[in-house]
Amino acid sequence: MYAVMAAILVCATSVLTSCSDTIDDPVTENDPLAEERAKLQALYGENRKITDGNYDKSLAVKCINGTFVGRKTDNVIAYKGIPFVGEQPVGEHRWKAPIDIVPDDGIYEAYYNAKSPCQVDDEWQRASLYPRGEDCLYLNVWKADDGAVKKPVMVWIHGGAFEVGGTVEPREEGTNFVRENPDVILVYIEYRLGVFGFFHLSHLPDGADYPDAQNLGLMDQMMALKWIHNNIAAFGGDPDNVTIFGESAGGGSVSLLPLIEGSHNYFQRVIAQSGSVCFSRSEAEAIACTNEVMSALGCKTVADLQKIDIEQLLEAGDAIDLRVFPERDGKFLPLDAYEAYANGAAKDLDFMQGCNKDEMNYFLVCAGGPEPFMDFLNERLTTNLTRLTAEERALVESFYKDVKGEAYDPFCRLYNQIWFIAPVFRQAENQTKAGGKTYNYYFTVESSVPLMKSGHAVELSTVFNHPEQTFVTGRTFDATFSKTLRRMWVQFAKTGNPSLSASESPDGKAKEWPLYDLENKQLMIFDEFNIHPE
Repeated sequence: MYAVMAAILVCATSVLTSCSDTIDDPVTENDPLAEERAKLQALYGENRKITDGNYDKSLAVKCINGTFVGRKTDNVIAYKGIPFVGEQPVGEHRWKAPIDIVPDDGIYEAYYNAKSPCQVDDEWQRASLYPRGEDCLYLNVWKADDGAVKKPVMVWIHGGAFEVGGTVEPREEGTNFVRENPDVILVYIEYRLGVFGFFHLSHLPDGADYPDAQNLGLMDQMMALKWIHNNIAAFGGDPDNVTIFGESAGGGSVSLLPLIEGSHNYFQRVIAQSGSVCFSRSEAEAIACTNEVMSALGCKTVADLQKIDIEQLLEAGDAIDLRVFPERDGKFLPLDAYEAYANGAAKDLDFMQGCNKDEMNYFLVCAGGPEPFMDFLNERLTTNLTRLTAEERALVESFYKDVKGEAYDPFCRLYNQIWFIAPVFRQAENQTKAGGKTYNYYFTVESSVPLMKSGHAVELSTVFNHPEQTFVTGRTFDATFSKTLRRMWVQFAKTGNPSLSASESPDGKAKEWPLYDLENKQLMIFDEFNIHPE
């Protein structure tokens, strides 16, 4: 089995459009997303500077770069659209490292979500339906209005293949989560995506001025974490008890962030959902993607790119779909991320990580069904197999051929291993070998959406307590199960151990989650009616 997983991991390293600055996108009969777009945009507004002193002082929090005034719903105060950079990455700052904040005595509304990053329209990531722009480096904070201080802080990093998504995603809005768990503070951060956040440029004739372009999205995340460290105490948070958590590209992000120099100053715990260091690429792979986009646009230099309309740039970038990743450049990120874990790069951090039983079924549904899904992956698999040794290729082909079921099942099972299961196990094992702690899980609850099963992202509406968001789940999961899962996430953030005593568990039954170890390799199985270790 491990030989097959090793070959799959080798394969994994190889595999792995519109942008509006306004809210007046036309709603037409030809737009299948028009209704959803209109609903989201109705929530949008512009945070303004308050100059007349007319604001609720009890909802104001003084930070280094301004005093921000939130809005209260029940007992939860939300602060939305707080900038965590000194200048937004537009104009001359495009493809440049984020700029730190400067002191500001101004008072500002924090009522509205800021713009989502530039991205293509995607009905499965509804943040793309919201107003978008390059000026997108903002964060949101939710806290209970109870006056408590030094609360654990949970920082969410969204997924979306490093190409789509944003803090506006309805199923990840934080009010319900904090209302149920007032003992933590929740923060949701934004970062640049796609060709704006992960685009190798230094090999171009004028690329020397853009040495960081390949990892700007992660640099944005680091800058947000620095802001949180320096300002969260004003909200009642503990800057020395921070958990970063994320799913998919967010899970990849929180797995890569511990490998960045200085990052451990900003967080102590990590929850990686359906993502790992597998979601990264080599310099050669990054350059190949850039060259593909450059060729499509007819560009030779960064100066040429700067003249291209954003719409065209995004459309060309869409051609490298599911190949946009942070770059293992040997400077910002290590050349071998797995080896870095094995060498103890994150051994002082507590980890919780896992994946879902049928991750690839989400992509099967998103692709439009079995036929287009199989066409896409068959082309990719054919290309990737040529990069393996004969022995590795035989192992992968044997695994693929042994899978029984529908015609699409071999693709799903193989790529479940390539993108999710094998990388999570390897990351956990290397963390454990180095003396670090990790708790692993396996989520098995199934959606009622046809073909979805326990697919990618089906747990998200449960994690954030949005049972009404059935876009992916198709149904509402059991309420006690859902509350127990959330309480385990919070318990881990508070203590570094997700286990629950009988008095802490919503069903009154203790949940002992064993540490992952190299001998027993136990996981916590999230079955809807039987959460148990196995």
